Amino acid sequence: MRTLIQKWNAMSLVLRIIIGIVVGILLAVAFPQATWLSMLGTLFIGALKAVAPILVFVLVMNALASHVGGTKTNMKTIVGLYIFGTFIAGTVGVIAAKLFPVNLTLKPSETELTPPSGVGEVVQTLLQNIVSNPVDALINANYIGILAWAIVLGLALKAANDTTKSAISNFSDAISKVVQWVITLAPIGIIGIMFDTIVTSGFGELKNYGTLIIILVGCMFFMALVVNPLIVWVVARRNPYPLVLTSLKESGMTAFFTRSSAANIPVNIRLCEKLGLDKNTYAVSIPLGATINMGGAAVTISVLTMAAAHTLNVHVDMMTAIILMVVVAVSAAGASGVSGGSLLLIPLACSLIGIPNDIAMQVVGVGMIIGVIQDSCETALNSSCDVVFTAAAEYASDRKNA
Repeated sequence: MRTLIQKWNAMSLVLRIIIGIVVGILLAVAFPQATWLSMLGTLFIGALKAVAPILVFVLVMNALASHVGGTKTNMKTIVGLYIFGTFIAGTVGVIAAKLFPVNLTLKPSETELTPPSGVGEVVQTLLQNIVSNPVDALINANYIGILAWAIVLGLALKAANDTTKSAISNFSDAISKVVQWVITLAPIGIIGIMFDTIVTSGFGELKNYGTLIIILVGCMFFMALVVNPLIVWVVARRNPYPLVLTSLKESGMTAFFTRSSAANIPVNIRLCEKLGLDKNTYAVSIPLGATINMGGAAVTISVLTMAAAHTLNVHVDMMTAIILMVVVAVSAAGASGVSGGSLLLIPLACSLIGIPNDIAMQVVGVGMIIGVIQDSCETALNSSCDVVFTAAAEYASDRKNA
C-alpha cells in the first residue's frame, strides 16, 4: 500500500486529476444510487472556500509588510494590464455574440437572487465592502474587504520589527502549505464533483445549450491563445507562447477543476517562482489578480446578455455595445469570489439594454445550467492571466533596462 501511495504521489497533479474525472464518470454510470460519493466533492469545495479568504488576507499583508522600501516593482503596469485585459474580454464576448446569435430557452428561476440594479449600486457595494469589518469580511468571503484590510495592515506593519515580520511570514507559509495539502486532495474531490454532476444533470442536460457553451468556451480560448499572447508581445516584444502555454498548463489546468482563483494563488506563486520573476511584485500581483483580474467573468456576462437581447429581439447599436463593454469590465472586477459569482451581474448588464429584471433572472438560471463548464473555463482564464500579465510586465521592464 505504501508503494502504491508513493507512486500515486509521484504522478503529476494534472494526471491525477484526469484519473479522478474518469473514475467519477465511471462511478456515476455504474453506481448512480451511491449518492454519498457526491460528499467528496462537497467537502473538497468546502475546504477550498474555508481557507481561501484567510490565504488572500495573509499573503497580501505579508507581502506588503516584508516589502523593502525603494524596491522597484511593476505593479502599475500589471494593474493596467488587468484592467485592459478585462475590457478586451468583454469586447470579445459582445462581438462573438453578435456574430453567432443564440436563442435561449428561458425558464423561470427557482433561486432567489439579489443582483445589483445599476452601476451606482455596484460602486456603492464596492465601497461598502472596502470598509466592512475585517472579521465579517473573512467570514463572508468578502474579497474586496479582505484585500483592503490586508493592504492597510500590510503597510502599517512595514514599520514593525523583524521578529513580528518573521512571525507573519511563517504564518503565511503555513497557510500556503495548508492550501497545498487541500489541492493535493483535488483528484478525490473531483471524483465526487463529476459523480454529482452526471447523476444530477445527466450527459444530455448540456446538449440543449451546446451552442452557447461553444461560444463561451471559444471566446475564452480566443482570449487565452490569441488576445493575451498579442498583449504580451506588444508589451514585452518577445515570443509570448512559451509563457502563455506554461501558464495554461500549470495554472489554468488546476484552476479549471478547483474553480477558485483564490485557492489557486499558491499554484500561481510557485509558477512565478519557477519563471524567476521578482517576488516583491508577484507576491502582491497574484493575490490582487485573483480579486480584480476577471476576463473570464467579462466574457460570461457579455455573451449571456447579448444572447438574451437576441432572444427578445432587442437591438443593440454600436454606442450601446461600447457602453455595455465598459460596464461589463467594471462589473466583472466586482464579481463575487464564489463559484458562479459572475452570473449575479448579468441583470446589471441586461438593464442597460432595456431587458426587465424578471427576464434577466431567467438568463441567470440558464447560466447556472451551463455553470459546470462555464465557471471552470472562466476560472482557468482568470487565474492563468494573473501569471501571464505579471510576467509580461517584468519582461517589459527588463527590456527597457537592458
